Amino acid sequence: MLYSLIQIMSKQARDTLKSLFSSAVRADLLALLLNNSEEKFYVREIATLLRKNPSGVKRELDNLEKMGIVTSKKVANLKYFQAEKKSPLFSELKSLIAKSLGISGALKTLLKTSGAKIAFIYGPYTESEEIETVDLFIVGPASVVIEGIKDTEEKFSKKVNVTLMDENEFRNKKESGDADLEKLLSGNKILLMGKL
Repeated sequence: MLYSLIQIMSKQARDTLKSLFSSAVRADLLALLLNNSEEKFYVREIATLLRKNPSGVKRELDNLEKMGIVTSKKVANLKYFQAEKKSPLFSELKSLIAKSLGISGALKTLLKTSGAKIAFIYGPYTESEEIETVDLFIVGPASVVIEGIKDTEEKFSKKVNVTLMDENEFRNKKESGDADLEKLLSGNKILLMGKL
């Protein structure tokens, strides 16, 4: 079935698919831009978020722009990049990236632009992905708003319970040996960002 589908695909479609997933930097870029499609990013900002070399990021962005997956706009002396929502591949790629990352990868991508300092999944989901509820702990400013949580919940048919703690409270509780926090930090977790 899959083989016959590949045979039917045009050479251009096959070439586009091959070139889309030929680099790890490109996969990370696609995840960031497609999961934050309303946002515009400049090269150094993306390189910092992804912890990648700016020249490699720029090269991949240029390649994705040639393919029509991203667009760019120059503002003053900065060139901003954004996912091209009018691309015929946009929704399919977004869905494919989300499925390949799983809910933890989708949350990690979402959190990269949120201002969160530390984030991890804890609780029963760390033992079994069959669990329908994901417990997410975030350390960051109270202004951390995670708009994409609802989309993520719908996409993966999971409920995401968010516990938010500001940095000062987290540091104070950690230093004072707060029993609840110590229990949480010593339990199983999936670290999404930051260091504990």
